[in-house]
Amino acid sequence: MQKKSLETLLYSTAGILVMLAIVIAINVITSVSPVREDLTQEKAYTVSAGTRAVLKKLDTPVTIHFYCTQSDVATPETVYLKAYAKKVGDLLHEYQQIAGKNLIVQKFDPQPDSDSEDSARLDGLEPQVLQGNEQFYLGVAVNLADERVAIPFLDPSRERQLEYDLTRAISRVFSPDKATVGVMSGLPVFGTPANPMMMESGQSGPPAWTLIDQLKQDFNLKKVELTAEKIDDDIKVLLVIHPKEVSAATQYALDQFVLRGGKLIAFLDPTSLLDQRQQQSQQNPMMGGQPPGNSASSLPLLLKAWGLDFDTGKVVADLTYKLQLGGRNGQPTEAPAFLGLNADAINRDDIATSPVDSVWLPLAGAFTGSPAAGLKETVLLHSSTSAELVDGMMASMGGESLLQDFKPTGVSYSLAVRLSGKFKTAFPAGKPGETNSTSLKESTTDTSVLLFGDSDFAADDFAIRKMQTPFGNMASPLNGNLSLVQNVVEQMSGDSSLIEIRSRATTHRPFTRIKAMEAAAEATGQAKITELQNSLNETQQRLSELEQQKKDKDQSFVLSAEQRAELDNFRKKQGEVGRALKQAQKDLRKEVVSLQTRLEWLNILAMPLAVTLAGVLMALVKRKQTSAK
Repeated sequence: MQKKSLETLLYSTAGILVMLAIVIAINVITSVSPVREDLTQEKAYTVSAGTRAVLKKLDTPVTIHFYCTQSDVATPETVYLKAYAKKVGDLLHEYQQIAGKNLIVQKFDPQPDSDSEDSARLDGLEPQVLQGNEQFYLGVAVNLADERVAIPFLDPSRERQLEYDLTRAISRVFSPDKATVGVMSGLPVFGTPANPMMMESGQSGPPAWTLIDQLKQDFNLKKVELTAEKIDDDIKVLLVIHPKEVSAATQYALDQFVLRGGKLIAFLDPTSLLDQRQQQSQQNPMMGGQPPGNSASSLPLLLKAWGLDFDTGKVVADLTYKLQLGGRNGQPTEAPAFLGLNADAINRDDIATSPVDSVWLPLAGAFTGSPAAGLKETVLLHSSTSAELVDGMMASMGGESLLQDFKPTGVSYSLAVRLSGKFKTAFPAGKPGETNSTSLKESTTDTSVLLFGDSDFAADDFAIRKMQTPFGNMASPLNGNLSLVQNVVEQMSGDSSLIEIRSRATTHRPFTRIKAMEAAAEATGQAKITELQNSLNETQQRLSELEQQKKDKDQSFVLSAEQRAELDNFRKKQGEVGRALKQAQKDLRKEVVSLQTRLEWLNILAMPLAVTLAGVLMALVKRKQTSAK
């Protein structure tokens, strides 16, 4: 017995020592050759095909200077930044493995008054000042001959965009000449200068949209006035954002731009919330709060020539893709005309849209009709079939009234489309107001026009989450809106190698099954609510008719006994229907909340139950094996 116990002890000790040796060996191997296992569903931390394509094309050695301060000071900020720097180093190591000898990574520790610090400043890097006035460098500079592209600070809040930022810098040193992109807008996308009163109080005007700042990094951006009658020849891609009340002469300029091979991206809008806000800010306070006027935009002459219709009085409401907005007393309210599209509503076959998984569209319009001869239509964004077109003004005032009378049409509406092929002019008679004008009648080569049914979605209010951090004001994407716009601009400009990389930075996976179940529950419950509401309206109308019956000239109510009894019955019915309506609304909300609660508990308990069952099963198997011995 003692001999058996001794053998068991020796075997156990030997087993522990062997396991310890294996763990140490694995740590040594991985420390020499770091390996990262990406367990995310979308493989967000695996080097993408786009990056591999860029690195494989390197035929000349590119040098990356990687700067990271390695001081002995250990504050929460420095520990956090050094941990992030380790991730950057691992990614650069993977880049080297893919590119081989054509990518050289040199690491520097820019201590104060050192050669490395001088090198960092020559490369265009500046230190971040942390708490305690400590200076910390964390950035890269990509060098190729005389070309240099620097990322002065690798912001940890952009970790999901890190691969895109690094690959873009490598791509830029090979293509230093940026394509010229024009921007024409009826909204202050470039920001607004402060008026004299604001300047006296030290205030500044609204800044430029984040979209504009990001496009400036990749393109030569040129502002084009909304009244322009000619588009400059150097503009390759033109963004037209909310062309409100655009003239025929400007539409002619856009027509000729497309026919000469220019790429047009137009953001139209049946109801622009930003335009309404701009109107309200410009109102005279002495005039009181006036309702905003027209806030729609379109290109009616061009759309007609292209075979499409865009109703500026209607927006798309969708039970499947509706968002929740903050309502009274902070309570969330359903907003069926504020759409949160997921991957099912986004074209997965197009290179610009396939990597994007979330797009928010507030009060978007729909494109209908059939493209003209010679043009091909590709739908990039669409609604579900649980949708209908509703009045834009009603939709801007709230979603409760929309839900009461909601009747899905079974139609999937096109929210963004691309037209491609040879375009014909919308102005066969030439430039408006001129005779015998020489103008293009048809494009000689295939070109493309991209149309969005909303313009607000590219603004910061609907695309960016801003926050305060120890490193200053930071912004992170709410969705894939800005990635989508940048993707289509790069696609139109001819540079599509970076599209897949950037879009991986924003991953939003909504509970699609929950959305579908909620939509089904609401459709069933809403039918009953609508029936009760109609019954209540009829009762109230009949009451009003009875109370209008007067018998004498003094306008006094003199009703017969039969009329009085009928009045009492209708009042009783009104109370009953009102209570039933409130109960139906409560039941509908209770059903949706109950569904969400069941699924939450299922998510919480599923893993512990699975582990417990696995443990019990293993114990039973082990017990059976032991008893067999």
